[in-house]
Amino acid sequence: MTSIRIGAHVDGADAVAQAKAIGAQVAQVFLGDPQSWKVTGSGYPGGDDALRAEAAEAGIDLYVHAPYGINVASTNNRIRIPSRKLLQATLDGAAAIGAKGVVVHGGHVTAKDSPDVGFDNWRKAVDSLDTDVPVLIENTAGGEFAMARQLERLEQLWEAVMSSANASVVGVTLDTCHAWAGGIDLATAVADVRAITGRIDLVHANDSRDVAGSGADRHAHFGEGEIPADLLLGVIAAAGAPVVCETHGDMAPDIAWLRERLA
Repeated sequence: MTSIRIGAHVDGADAVAQAKAIGAQVAQVFLGDPQSWKVTGSGYPGGDDALRAEAAEAGIDLYVHAPYGINVASTNNRIRIPSRKLLQATLDGAAAIGAKGVVVHGGHVTAKDSPDVGFDNWRKAVDSLDTDVPVLIENTAGGEFAMARQLERLEQLWEAVMSSANASVVGVTLDTCHAWAGGIDLATAVADVRAITGRIDLVHANDSRDVAGSGADRHAHFGEGEIPADLLLGVIAAAGAPVVCETHGDMAPDIAWLRERLA
């Protein structure tokens, strides 16, 4: 049996029961509408303390996925400043439920911007954080001006955030679908990312509906997408980090698929 802890993204309002039902050891949740600019909480009956206690009792590790709109790299003050505030609020909410990390997308700049400005904006965002909960920057699938799509950009981003006084709170989420779609070679992805960051804290394990390099962020259940099984399993085994499956629908078969092949 694999020692890697495997789980899925679940509904925060029913996180523990759903995780138990699909055999998940890890549960990722939102703390509100992922399209919103407000943190309203998981909606768990009994509140934050109940979710924290019941997840701990069940042996389930909690992670939080930050809202999709966050873009701390942006050169637009009306996006960047609210993004910082929302990231801090999400981290506060994650601390309240005892989460082990907050996953946040790397964001992007625009065609008229220098990527260096986006990287420095990330550094400033990390400078401003007040948290003990790790910020797990996730690689993204598409966007020519993305901060964390290609390895070269990830290296520049990592150098910037590591120059922050708060560098110790920053980690990495490696998404297999995003890496595949973004043109990263999955055969060497773990080694390549570790060569840059020295770490991988969480894996988002997803097959892809589209071909390599497509730039399309469309997840598929294992065996139903374009990523060869040996590449998916190789990433997960090499990373050795906790795993979250994120494809819509019943994820019990995905968890079982992984456990059987990683045993």
